[in-house]
Amino acid sequence: MTSDNMREFLRGIGDQLPLQLGVVPFGLVFGVLGIASGLSPLQTILMSSIVFGGASQVVFAQLWATGASPLIVGSSVAVINLRHMLYSAAVAKYLRPLSLRWRIILGYLLTDEAFAISIKRFETMDRPELAHYHLLGSGLTLWVCWQIATVVGVLAGATIPDELNLGFAIPLTFMALVLPNLRRLSDIAAATSAALVALFGQALPWNAWIVAAAVVGICVGGILSHWEDRA
Repeated sequence: MTSDNMREFLRGIGDQLPLQLGVVPFGLVFGVLGIASGLSPLQTILMSSIVFGGASQVVFAQLWATGASPLIVGSSVAVINLRHMLYSAAVAKYLRPLSLRWRIILGYLLTDEAFAISIKRFETMDRPELAHYHLLGSGLTLWVCWQIATVVGVLAGATIPDELNLGFAIPLTFMALVLPNLRRLSDIAAATSAALVALFGQALPWNAWIVAAAVVGICVGGILSHWEDRA
């Protein structure tokens, strides 16, 4: 790894670290939920390393605890993780020249927080050929913290007082990702429309409100952004 590559890798780590203030409590919550749902400690920990998707893992644990059928559990997790296709489409032009091995590794690390941090860097880089090192640093930082938080949640879940209300860290994490980027009318409209669909679409089957909210937000933001650019 050259000095430039290492510098970009370290920048990815540094950009990602502040978000761990919300990610770590999120991981603790999943560790506790996993055990409470009937999963073994090993199963709970392996889910964080294999699935590596916070929202889908929480939904899995909640549905598993209610005795939902494997079909419902699997389809719900799949629908929730469809949002990663949107992330992949957004970063594709920056990562397309890479080898298949690189793309597999980065695809695995491309989660909500890693995408939100790295896409901002991609759009302002003078040397886009180094973009993958930023995502590697950002994604690995998130992965390590998520695994540690899950293990701690599994081992110490019973001793964590309910008064801490760690679950509140989950929406705060996503708010910290979104709010700094709401600068234009199209950005605000996209976020608002997506939030309304998410709020009123809770009754949709298989947690489809997540994908519906994303699609509506993209459409509204795209249309208004086109008008803004033409104005």
